[in-house]
Amino acid sequence: MQVAITCRHGSVSDGLRDYITEKSEKLLTYFERVTAIQVTIDQGENQNRVEILVDAEHKHNFVAHAEGDEVKPNFHSALSKMEQQIKKYKEKIQDHRRDLPLNEIAENNIAEAESE
Repeated sequence: MQVAITCRHGSVSDGLRDYITEKSEKLLTYFERVTAIQVTIDQGENQNRVEILVDAEHKHNFVAHAEGDEVKPNFHSALSKMEQQIKKYKEKIQDHRRDLPLNEIAENNIAEAESE
């Protein structure tokens, strides 16, 4: 997995670049299928905009952005939005239809067959 950080209309210090990379890699704890993370910082005259693009396997892409005065708080805001999107997606794809584990269903079916 790779983290790419780009900055428009300005530059990013090495310390901030390392910090963003470290925090972005923690998205893997929520979803293991992340293949690439793109962080774009757009420094304008009055506001900064941070956008995070996450590519996951099976063509699922996630986008989150935040605007404000400072880069670091904007990054944290966008990162928390991204975490929520990934958690919601992971919850959605998990199979919650079964009430009982398969082994218990099999045991119940065997017990019913023997009692008949």
